[in-house]
Amino acid sequence: MNQLETDDQPGFVERKVRRHRLGESALVADNVGQEWPVALVYNGISHAVMMCTPRDLEAFAVGFSLTEGIVERGSDIHDIEVYFHDDGHALPHAEVHLQVVQQAFLSLKDKRRALAGRTGCGVCGIESIELLDLEAERVPDTGFLARLAPDAIERAARELPAHQQLTRLTGGLHAAAWCDESGAVRYAFEDVGRHNALDKLIGHLVLRRADTTQGFVFLSSRASYELVRKSARVGVPMVATISAPTSLAIAIAKQAGLRLVSFARENSFVEYDAD
Repeated sequence: MNQLETDDQPGFVERKVRRHRLGESALVADNVGQEWPVALVYNGISHAVMMCTPRDLEAFAVGFSLTEGIVERGSDIHDIEVYFHDDGHALPHAEVHLQVVQQAFLSLKDKRRALAGRTGCGVCGIESIELLDLEAERVPDTGFLARLAPDAIERAARELPAHQQLTRLTGGLHAAAWCDESGAVRYAFEDVGRHNALDKLIGHLVLRRADTTQGFVFLSSRASYELVRKSARVGVPMVATISAPTSLAIAIAKQAGLRLVSFARENSFVEYDAD
């Protein structure tokens, strides 16, 4: 899954670097993670430009559209076209054009009008605290957590590195993995942005018509509120992260009834009680 041979960009580029070690230096080749501007265009109108690793952009666009509330379900997206622009002269970039249902497009246009003329650069251009969407949906209780194997988190932590091809090459990307009740990693996506990696994962699940309530997300990052919020929006029952959570991530997990665990290792983790 997710081998480096894809129809997209490879996800990394080779650069000459001078490596210093033990008082000596040498000119060598090294791999660096790709970071491109990616424009998301809905029904012909550009809505956002994200800085991404230019791989799996169809899945990214679907995941972003769902987790940002632009569409309510995958079927609200009728068509997706990905365009790469890398002629060696201008800044490399990509565009993802999506055709969405009229209701979603009208809602998006209303949101754009509400933000017109604002210069704040906080969260996605939102200037007013009142415009923040922090009311997480309740995650449905499907019984998944009751079926979760006692060592599922430890297994996921053990298996994730094998799915991080780009991280091994560059040392600089985040990963988001989908794990089953035993902790086995089923899918994993990488990106320079932890939010993008999660959007790619969620988009892939939706494109495969997978049940997002029957598995858990494992992230090679800290647990920020956005990651918990995105997961709750599509009904993910548990999020596990390698690093620490923030206070708002814990609060939103509790609000959503989502199980949050962090500092996940092969032999330990910390649980932030959602009850």
